[in-house]
Amino acid sequence: MDHSDAVRLKATERYLLNELDPEQLDQFEEHLFDCLDCALDVRAAAMLVEQSKNVLSRSAGPVLVEKTAHGRETWLSWLRPTFAVPVMAALIAIVAYQNLVTYPKMQTLLHSPQVMPWASVNVGTWGAGGPVITVPSGKGFLLFVRIPPESSYARYKTDLYNPAGKLEWSLDFPANSGQDQWPVRVPDSNRESGTYTLAVHGITSSGETRDVGRTSFELQLQQ
Repeated sequence: MDHSDAVRLKATERYLLNELDPEQLDQFEEHLFDCLDCALDVRAAAMLVEQSKNVLSRSAGPVLVEKTAHGRETWLSWLRPTFAVPVMAALIAIVAYQNLVTYPKMQTLLHSPQVMPWASVNVGTWGAGGPVITVPSGKGFLLFVRIPPESSYARYKTDLYNPAGKLEWSLDFPANSGQDQWPVRVPDSNRESGTYTLAVHGITSSGETRDVGRTSFELQLQQ
């Protein structure tokens, strides 16, 4: 999926509404790693939805349910001005803040050159002696993951485990012929210092999954 396809399909909106079919979902999530514009749209929209939920929970209060002449309740009572006006005003303020402050700031950061913390890891060298990555607290970093070439795999799946052994995230990407190293951007998150483990699985064209190997690295946080 390229950017024109994402725009035509309204993939950002459908992604947040969980309306993409499984194939479109995989294609769009893969596209997000290459398209800063779509990644920015998804992040800004997700923030807006989250803030809207917070405002609604604080502003709505108890909903007064009206009754018709026959005694039946109607959910249209939420449209009453005493309820709708303050909520809509709050939402408008959030949208204005996103457009005037948050969105331009994020856009500037995403389109500005950056030097990110990084490390190279080789699958199959799991254990003591892995590279050390020092990152600011809450920030992401880059991993250059080297995987032994294997022509029988159509895709790879990587799983990142935190020091407690809990799965933090998974990533699925194509196994391009002749490529043995992949740059993986680890997103911003509030992590803890310690040893992180990256497990790699190969997926054949028939859908069979096999373990390829593991590697580890030490994460140190700058406060």
